[in-house]
Amino acid sequence: MSARSTKGQRVARATRGTRAPRLKPGVKREQIFEVAIEAFGRDGYEETKWADIATAVDIGSTALYHYFESKQHCLFEIMAKAVADFRERFDRITAARDDWTDALIAVLEDQFALTDQEVLRQRVLVAEIGRLAVKRPLPREEAARAGARTHVRDLEFAWGAFLARGMQQGVIPESDPRLLTRALLGLYNSVWHWYHPGGPLGLDEVRRFFMSRELALLGCSSELEERLAA
Repeated sequence: MSARSTKGQRVARATRGTRAPRLKPGVKREQIFEVAIEAFGRDGYEETKWADIATAVDIGSTALYHYFESKQHCLFEIMAKAVADFRERFDRITAARDDWTDALIAVLEDQFALTDQEVLRQRVLVAEIGRLAVKRPLPREEAARAGARTHVRDLEFAWGAFLARGMQQGVIPESDPRLLTRALLGLYNSVWHWYHPGGPLGLDEVRRFFMSRELALLGCSSELEERLAA
């Protein structure tokens, strides 16, 4: 049996027993998303065959093109949704807290409050983000790529504005908010190059380790780090 066949069967087993007949188009599209995230996040985007996704959701390979223009179109939609979700959570958390320090701690903690599916989605986003720089010839694929790239820029801008407020309030040292944002998000994103559900480290342990390093990178006071430890 070939490695391709084995992988296709593994993807199919991930959803076997959960499929409902005659799903509505929107439901089927979400099912494709879920299977694609699982496959891309565990096996890698390049290693996942588009036909394996079709098998897993019980449709023909050509039927996938009713929902997505290409495998890469599906990838861009996954990436766009991942960043948009993080922006929504960021806005909700920061808007609900008047104290900047409280908001910072809450946002950093929320970064690691992820389900296994969301962890896999983060792995996909971090591994394939370089693809957002290259324009695509297919219209829907290009629209998804451009949308995902816009979401990334908007999230960076929101973080930069938030960090600038912390600097104005004297909570963290003055520096370039844009560079500090990229350094902070770069540290955070490095987790998803190696962390995966079911690994030797629990996500809570990873959160504690990386949050203390994030606070140090921001130049926060030792009192704030002690507050995190408590």
